[in-house]
Amino acid sequence: MAQPTTARRIAETSSFLTAQHCADFARDGFVYVPAAFSPAEMRAITGWSEEVQGWTEVPGRHMAYYEDDLAHPGRRVLQRIENFVPYHAGFERILSDRRMLGAVEQLFGDPAVLFKEKINFKLPGGDGFKPHQDQQAGWWNYAPIFITALVTIDEQTIENGCLELAAGHHKKGMVGGAWTPLTEKDMADMKFVPYPTKPGDVMYFDSFAPHGSAPNRTDRPRRVLYITYNRRADGDHRLPYYADKRKSFPPDIERAPGTQYKFRV
Repeated sequence: MAQPTTARRIAETSSFLTAQHCADFARDGFVYVPAAFSPAEMRAITGWSEEVQGWTEVPGRHMAYYEDDLAHPGRRVLQRIENFVPYHAGFERILSDRRMLGAVEQLFGDPAVLFKEKINFKLPGGDGFKPHQDQQAGWWNYAPIFITALVTIDEQTIENGCLELAAGHHKKGMVGGAWTPLTEKDMADMKFVPYPTKPGDVMYFDSFAPHGSAPNRTDRPRRVLYITYNRRADGDHRLPYYADKRKSFPPDIERAPGTQYKFRV
């Protein structure tokens, strides 16, 4: 008997996504799956996020980044934390969940490996992210394409800066310049649509899908977990990626006094 293809084997063993989900992803560059995680699971993930937020910052460990508070000039607030999976067993378990790794492997049609992870906190007064493609941030140095699984921790609304995406443009490759947000010219034929989501909802999007978000003008945080993977065949680049990032854009605690660092995309 002939052996099943890799894509068929993955679809059979990691069947969280439907054929329609996969078709929508191929068409739009992203797909939305509501209520992927239960309320009980989200209580655990929320608690883990609070644990990570409360960790003492240590150079060389997890990476915490801060931003100016739009509501209170002169004040800095936590923007995001990266590189925390090696230090947290709960988050490490999620990586191989069928709704994370399993779903991404369905979308790739190939085995996948972790590339990076982050929690965007977008606390009250936190800024948004200008429209961009993730691939613009030098990711081509590591692999030709990535897929991110976004898990909603706090409800995302128009008011607190939910994710906005432009469908179908992933097929054009990298339309913007390197290390810079998309320009008005780049976005001339793009229609960005906001996607409000609730805790436990998941959005999968590829690294060429244009997306962005507005600031959080409310009095509550808008926390979102992002887990990004690449095809295993393209190599395991997580450690080189974070080593490079510590050099070019270190977390606040590792920055040299008087040195200016700019987050570009």
